[in-house]
Amino acid sequence: MSKDYALTWDLENIYAGGSGSEELQQTLKEVKADLDSFVVNVAEWEVPENVEASVEFLLLVNQNADISKILLTASSFLECLASADINDTRANELSALIYQYVATLATAEDEWHDKFAQVSDRVWNELMQENGLSQISFILSEARTNRRKKGSKEQEAAINSLAVDGYRGWSDHYDTIVSKLRMHVTIDGEEKEVSAGQALNLLNHPDRAVRQVVFKEYTRVWQEESRLFSDTLNHLSGFRLATYDIRKWDNILDEPLAINRLDEQTLKSMWNVIQTNKPTFVRFLDRKAKLLGLEKLSFYDVEAPLVFSSEPKKYTYQEGAEFIIEQFNKFSPKMANFAQSAFEKGWIEAEDRDNKRPGGFCTDFPVEKESRIFMTYDGAPGTVATLAHELGHAFHSHVIRDEPFENKNTDYAMNVAETASTFAEMIIADASVKDAKTKEEKITLLEDKIGRSIAFFMNIHARFIFECNFYEARKQGVLSVDRLNSLMEEAQREAYLDSLDEYHPQFWASKLHFYIADVPFYNFPYTFGYLFSLGIYHKAQSEGASYEDKYIALLQDTGSMTTEQLAEKHLGVDLRKANFWEEAVALAAKDVEDFLALTEEYVK
Repeated sequence: MSKDYALTWDLENIYAGGSGSEELQQTLKEVKADLDSFVVNVAEWEVPENVEASVEFLLLVNQNADISKILLTASSFLECLASADINDTRANELSALIYQYVATLATAEDEWHDKFAQVSDRVWNELMQENGLSQISFILSEARTNRRKKGSKEQEAAINSLAVDGYRGWSDHYDTIVSKLRMHVTIDGEEKEVSAGQALNLLNHPDRAVRQVVFKEYTRVWQEESRLFSDTLNHLSGFRLATYDIRKWDNILDEPLAINRLDEQTLKSMWNVIQTNKPTFVRFLDRKAKLLGLEKLSFYDVEAPLVFSSEPKKYTYQEGAEFIIEQFNKFSPKMANFAQSAFEKGWIEAEDRDNKRPGGFCTDFPVEKESRIFMTYDGAPGTVATLAHELGHAFHSHVIRDEPFENKNTDYAMNVAETASTFAEMIIADASVKDAKTKEEKITLLEDKIGRSIAFFMNIHARFIFECNFYEARKQGVLSVDRLNSLMEEAQREAYLDSLDEYHPQFWASKLHFYIADVPFYNFPYTFGYLFSLGIYHKAQSEGASYEDKYIALLQDTGSMTTEQLAEKHLGVDLRKANFWEEAVALAAKDVEDFLALTEEYVK
């Protein structure tokens, strides 16, 4: 029997003392000195004319990696503190300082990469064969290629400097506004004050009357502060578009596709297949509405659980943890052992309290080669799956911990990063359905599992459509709150095939992902990861335990090739074509067919 797992994380081995840590202060002083040295070394580095320059080149590579590791570790630490306690203003102040260091590093890296671009192809190819460089040649060559698509050295230096109060400033401003939001709801005659994160969990309450009350208050609060959010989103996106204009980037998808190492044809193929198959999932939404006694679902009903008894299934944190470990073990003992270790070492912040930010994430500490997971656990099957999702991220980081730093952490694409997490989530969702003791419980859990398909095929698609339309409109000028609300509702109607009774026009204000500092289109990678992991999961089921090492090998390659190359090498498929996506969507559609068959008798 395992010991009781703590609901709060332990960060003391990262930097003791929280945001007042003397160790952190000393680290920041030392990294600033190293950063200043790197800036000088880059300025003095001459474009190599022969392979003999590889030693000096490798020294710069290692210095760059060492600085990046420390900055990422410190940044992750402060993100954890600020997320777990929205009143930790010192953590936010230090985060701003680190971002200034990151901007300085980015400027130095840009100058360095500009010199990459000046190296002749012959010399570059020879350098990339040298020991110490060959293992990271993909990343270095990618940096060289990407640099040629950017502006001049002076322009990029200005962009990096201004980004502190541009990208980062507006993103931080959003967090500040959200941290102040409080919502007042009355449930069972008791008035409660809840944070945005707690209100979000209540939107999944089994009682529709509670959902209606919470949704009304939830949308009111976001609408009340919508002028602040519209200012934030308009200026954040305006900075991004001005950057694109300087670099002469016309396609708003160029940056997110490059970040994800994805071909635009792959993205189009994926969305086209999803769009073609959406009617199947509308049938699910229609059936769910009937089961809830409704003509049509409203936005706040889509993720609501189906309840066939007065006591919906709940897992204590201990039960949820043990269920995850047990199910991981059926597929991969290495995943199970890792998950158990994460619980035992206190890597997870799961407590439900009102001073936390909403949402969840997994972040890495490359110096210690550890991860931490942030979420708010409420015991519903969905939050058990969310916990598994974040453990999937952490496992991904674990299996690539000994890879060169350049091939991991922030340098593996987000879409394949989401593959490991959604794969882990899928193991739990599938196991929950198979573990059901009664027909009613199976229906309830199958509905929860299908809910992921709805989220990735419809909710995420709405975000993608909104962001495409928003950026095109933003090129013409600032958008009003009313225009943003209209764009959001139009996107939701299109993504859900207008199958809902009521939508969430303020979603653009309430969703953190639209305000991520450095990453536009923080949406389609989730859908990609879901379908990609469906294909992997199907393969794992057919091959059994022997697939564990193959899966780990795939994860280890995620930072050293394009997404299409990864799929070709490990799955033997061409992601630009529809075949792979059709097979993956068909697996999700099979769940819908099973659900419709199981629930037929309840709607006659």
